[in-house]
Amino acid sequence: MTETTNPRQDVETNMDCLRTRRQILKYGGALTLPAFGVAAPSQAQTKKAKGERSMNTPTAVLSGLSASDVVTLIASGKLSAQAYMEHARERAAAQSALNCFIAEDWSAAIDAAKRVDRRRQAGASLAPLEGLPISVKDNINVSGWGTSGGTRALKAFRPQEGESPLVARLRAAGAIVVAKTNMHELAFGITNVNSDPFPGTARNPYDPSKITGGSSGGAAASVAGGIVPCALGTDTSGSIRIPASLCGVVGFRPTVGNGASNRRYDSTGILPISPTKDTAGLMAGCVADVVLLDAVLTGSGPSARPALRGVRLAVPPCLWADLDDGVRSTMEAVQRKLSEAGVVFVGADMPQLFELNEQVSAALALHEPIAAVPRYLMESGAEGITLASIAAQIANPDVAGAWKAVLSDAFGSAYPDVMAIHRPRLQAYYRDYFVQHRVDAILFPATPVPAISIASAQTSQDMSINGAKPVPIFNTYVRHTDPGASAGLPGLVLPAGRTAEGLPVGLELDGIYGDDARLLALGETIESLLGRLPRLA
Repeated sequence: MTETTNPRQDVETNMDCLRTRRQILKYGGALTLPAFGVAAPSQAQTKKAKGERSMNTPTAVLSGLSASDVVTLIASGKLSAQAYMEHARERAAAQSALNCFIAEDWSAAIDAAKRVDRRRQAGASLAPLEGLPISVKDNINVSGWGTSGGTRALKAFRPQEGESPLVARLRAAGAIVVAKTNMHELAFGITNVNSDPFPGTARNPYDPSKITGGSSGGAAASVAGGIVPCALGTDTSGSIRIPASLCGVVGFRPTVGNGASNRRYDSTGILPISPTKDTAGLMAGCVADVVLLDAVLTGSGPSARPALRGVRLAVPPCLWADLDDGVRSTMEAVQRKLSEAGVVFVGADMPQLFELNEQVSAALALHEPIAAVPRYLMESGAEGITLASIAAQIANPDVAGAWKAVLSDAFGSAYPDVMAIHRPRLQAYYRDYFVQHRVDAILFPATPVPAISIASAQTSQDMSINGAKPVPIFNTYVRHTDPGASAGLPGLVLPAGRTAEGLPVGLELDGIYGDDARLLALGETIESLLGRLPRLA
């Protein structure tokens, strides 16, 4: 069963994914500077401004601001970067039980925000993301920060060089890194349930007894929990899209294609699994915020948002089978809304999809780390850290099992055929499907089930859907997200609604290679119809 979608109770319907100006005006008067805590020259005035922010601007309003709102208000002088950063710090403290972060530096972030306010007060033109707090997954290099990969062997590792170019671009545009986020150990899992107290288990903001999904679980929780508007994560088989679905946020995996010039985002400075499948990606409260950061990362502008009437969406039955009852009813409600808006659904199946993916996925994930991880360590200036030394300290049994296969190179003999025959065949299968059926995107539930309990993930590697025969947790959660990743397609996850238990359900749209901007534009249009999940208190 699912809750009936109700715009008044369940969803914020906001066409531009920005908190409505009417609501901001309600609490901020005429958007006067003190109401939003703009720093004043004198100490007394500063205290007054902070007090007025506290009275006139409830935490819920500040937590509900989109990234686009934040940078616009800061640039106009209607919101103090310092005040907003202090709010983010307070929010992080209040949400500390979620265990979103492996490392935080709020002192440096607030100092950076103060500098933003001083530049604005001096009349300087601000960069596009000036003053925006972001979190970064702890397998992505950030200058001045460690990169632990969520594993004890790398807990003290601080890359000497090789900041991710993506982080460098975001920082150059004015974004402020406030924290490195929790993750499933070495990104080799999809629950973000970690056996070791370092880094511990991230918790779902909608129900802290449930998993966030992984491996970018801390990133998803930091956005869903209202701490930061946006986060940078990574996705190999679903590591952005799965937690986005389970935590009720937007998650974007860009085109990877065949790497090199096909790849939308640079993968340098990221602790890898499979360079063929890995990519950085974005999480945010709305699609417009993903578009905002994507423009900074790529230097390209957005596509025009299409009307839904006449849009052709594929709904292959293989990606709609064996669903949790709550997921099914939520997604059927989405289909009804889209159909009423004029979307054309194409029901052609993809009967060979899972078989083709099985010939590709495991070989990429369990062979490529042999060369990719040592190369990353060398490029990042690591000394004395090897595959074997990392493997010796792995705490999670599921990750240890995967790394055993890596170290034995169980898929080494199969790998050449995977790259020469099987992966090209999977890619051609997708291309032919898009062309033959003239579809704009493939629509399906991002995960077949909502978030399961942390306790169940700790005690078993299996789960049951609707009381049926137990199935592997990992295979179930990646069932829909992995094939597109193996083929290098772009994928976008949006909140679709919630189950009767209040757990988020995500829909995924997969596009064809290089069609990222159009996919994001389509996502914005669909989001404007479906609305957003309610902002958590």
